Amino acid sequence: MKIIEERCIGCGNCVIICPVQAIELVDNKAVIDKDICVECSVCYRNANCPTNAIKPSRLKWPRVVRNPFSDVISIHKLTGIPGRGTEEMKTNDITNRFKDGEIGFSIEIGRPGVGTFLKNVNYFTEQLTPLGVEYEEKSPVTALLKEDKLEIKEEIEDERVLSAIIEFKVPIEKVKQVLKIIKSVEVKIDTVYTVGVISKFKGGNEIPIKNVLKSEGFELRANAKINIGLGRKLIEDT
Repeated sequence: MKIIEERCIGCGNCVIICPVQAIELVDNKAVIDKDICVECSVCYRNANCPTNAIKPSRLKWPRVVRNPFSDVISIHKLTGIPGRGTEEMKTNDITNRFKDGEIGFSIEIGRPGVGTFLKNVNYFTEQLTPLGVEYEEKSPVTALLKEDKLEIKEEIEDERVLSAIIEFKVPIEKVKQVLKIIKSVEVKIDTVYTVGVISKFKGGNEIPIKNVLKSEGFELRANAKINIGLGRKLIEDT
């Protein structure tokens, strides 16, 4: 994004709405901090600038990476859908992406209001990859990893985004090791991260991963999602 200075009247609409506090008023003109800006386009779409002083710029590599990880309506070329992760994590009972004996994980690094540098992905992958986790091939983050999958590609590691999601699965026997790695990052990382755990129901509505999470000090939140895939099933039937 860029501000056309001669049009700006200093109303402050864009300052209020920016999700990462990248805009401020200087001498009654809006100024965007390019280092902090994640190219989410929120100011352009939602600030209701009365003089149309906010305009998009043509982004070049590597800065162009910021947009699909920050703009909620931007389509990832890899996944074909908006958002920073893949669709199938939420429709497992139809797609069977995570089979019996497998546990899926999503680690979302950063959030609106905080953001993250892509290099923060390395804190996790440097430990998860040697463990033998299976990364989701169509995940946007997976596509940005080096060939050895230990780190993000060097040319984009200092790009700042709203959030990035690492998606992978492991045999249930390796879950405790994964959880220990996730906890170990707490003292190193300079942003927030959220962990999602995906498993299949057993008979009697048992969640097989529940006791393992509890034993490792992870609280199972009451707002957990249970997706039975009715929407996908209806589409297939029609």
